[in-house]
Amino acid sequence: MASNNAESQSVVVVGAGIGGLTTAALLAQQGYQVKVYEQATMVGGCASTFRRRGFIFDVGATQVAGLEPGGIHHRIFRQLQVDLPEATLCDPACAVFLPGEKQPINVWHNPDQWQRERERQFPGSGRFWQLLQTLFQISWRFQARDPVLPPRNAWDLGQLLQALRPDTLLTAPFVTLTVGDTLRLLGLGADRRLKTFLDLQLKLYSQVGADETALLYAATALSVSQAPQGLWHLQGSMQTLGDRLVEALKHYGGEVFCGQRVEQIHCDQGQVQGVTVRDVKSGEVRREQAQQVVANLTVQNLLKAVDQPLPGYHQRVTNLPPSSGAFVIYLGVREDAIPPDCAPHLQFLYNGSGPIGENNSLFVSVSKPGDGRAPKNCRTVIASSFTDVAPWWDASPEEYQARKQSYTQTAIAKLGEYFNLNESTIVHQESATPRTFARYTAREQGIVGGVGQRRFTFGPFGFAPRTPIRNLWLVGDSVHPGEGTAGVSYSALTIARQICASGATNF
Repeated sequence: MASNNAESQSVVVVGAGIGGLTTAALLAQQGYQVKVYEQATMVGGCASTFRRRGFIFDVGATQVAGLEPGGIHHRIFRQLQVDLPEATLCDPACAVFLPGEKQPINVWHNPDQWQRERERQFPGSGRFWQLLQTLFQISWRFQARDPVLPPRNAWDLGQLLQALRPDTLLTAPFVTLTVGDTLRLLGLGADRRLKTFLDLQLKLYSQVGADETALLYAATALSVSQAPQGLWHLQGSMQTLGDRLVEALKHYGGEVFCGQRVEQIHCDQGQVQGVTVRDVKSGEVRREQAQQVVANLTVQNLLKAVDQPLPGYHQRVTNLPPSSGAFVIYLGVREDAIPPDCAPHLQFLYNGSGPIGENNSLFVSVSKPGDGRAPKNCRTVIASSFTDVAPWWDASPEEYQARKQSYTQTAIAKLGEYFNLNESTIVHQESATPRTFARYTAREQGIVGGVGQRRFTFGPFGFAPRTPIRNLWLVGDSVHPGEGTAGVSYSALTIARQICASGATNF
């Protein structure tokens, strides 16, 4: 039961991404008066969808972790008493094609099968993978005890200390290591094929390659697709995840307002006061008071929204390495464009330099027959590649269109090496750039994936859900434990617990 204190507290959530919706639903269940404002016309953020000619395309995120018993989505949906979305396991989780190779490296769900694949693909690397597995198991047990990272007050520190166990301390020597450091220490620094594979996979989850990714983060990112965990493909679309959360939110009395842009977060003497909201269609502006504000934003967007200077916070954000954007091509294709036994997710490395860049890759998601994303005898193919955002914004209109066309042609050519793509098999085609993502998600310059999981931004060294402004919270992929629907849901659970603890409600 919620306390009367909760029932008298108003909460505004800025942004209806998965992190914002999860926080909102959990707090509404505890009796808080919750309103969610979303500038787009639908919820979900980077896990939303759009429709074209009978096809449903996932905007950004295309797979989900944490649906298995004990997983974060399973825990949260049970807490909210809402059914989990229907989903199928991705097995292999990904098929990775290295340059010049016709046979992929399959990341299998079965741990023994994945071990045999590793031994065949990367002889002599067993000690590295065993270390990752050990660190992952310790870290997973630690995360399941709901630590607060990084701690910012006595309650946070208490939750962190309660989550610690003797085996947690075994990870301490590895806190300052990157994956690249570890490879060199194990005598694997010269194994270019292994390094290339790790660069490709880690870029998807941490924004950076092996030389920069924190080892402890990589241990989870590279292990979570194996049983008893796994990666999942949702029936219908990624939108179902957000829709279920909205269902829960409304059931507990919360409200969602789309087409409403929060233009400013107001503070006074270091405490949040409320927000200014603009109706996107009418332009009408109003001010909304709130005791708590949860910002489902990037750290860059948060700085622009707050009306109070945050010198130290501002300096830290300014000093972050540039975040990446994404170039995405969305294809609606006929069934005969898809090779037999095609994995649900694939990764291709570009061989040599080109418009999309050297040592970059295409991450490809392919819909399944009957999964609700395509008309009969058709499929969707979504291919994304990381890209620097600056050239897209610095370009003239003519340069922008030429760059977009060049990227599209390069991506189609690369995809055509595996898929049967031609005028008769491609039913629909369109592309998105950082400018597109900025327009529809309002993320600063269209960046994706949050803060890169480097040693100095991971875990205890990362951005905290508590901001320098009292009762102003940051949820999403900028805070621990990072990007992905599972990561942002962990951050949402943390914030809901923090707010309930401060309001003395039962969680």
